[in-house]
Amino acid sequence: MAEKMTDEEWRAFVSDGTRTAKLSTVRADGSPHVAPIWFLLDGDEVVFNTGKDTVKGRNLVRDGRVALCVDDDRPPFDFVVLQGRARTSEDPADLRHWAERIGARYMGEERAAEFGARNGVPGELLVRVTVEKVLAQKAVAD
Repeated sequence: MAEKMTDEEWRAFVSDGTRTAKLSTVRADGSPHVAPIWFLLDGDEVVFNTGKDTVKGRNLVRDGRVALCVDDDRPPFDFVVLQGRARTSEDPADLRHWAERIGARYMGEERAAEFGARNGVPGELLVRVTVEKVLAQKAVAD
């Protein structure tokens, strides 16, 4: 039987290894757009970067409402859905710092600077989502 994760459990779950999130944003016509992202949890915020001119980048600037899903697709199946509001920044120092930290999580410390140089540049957005609602379940199939 599915069981609700504690605050500590869901935070550890979304931060474990190289799990990606599926980010849902709102298109101008009100329809959803979903894309996978690399991210980090920073306190009560999810942090990631994206191109300013991508679909998700344009959506986030126009309408900051988002939902993210992080899951484990292996039995007994666990998932976390986070909802909140995003705010964006183009501050070069912040972009570079977070692009390096995110790169380190997904590609290893030895490649962090490479990803910072690639993703911490003009034309990129640093996105911070303040988590407002959490749905976190473990052992869904048990």
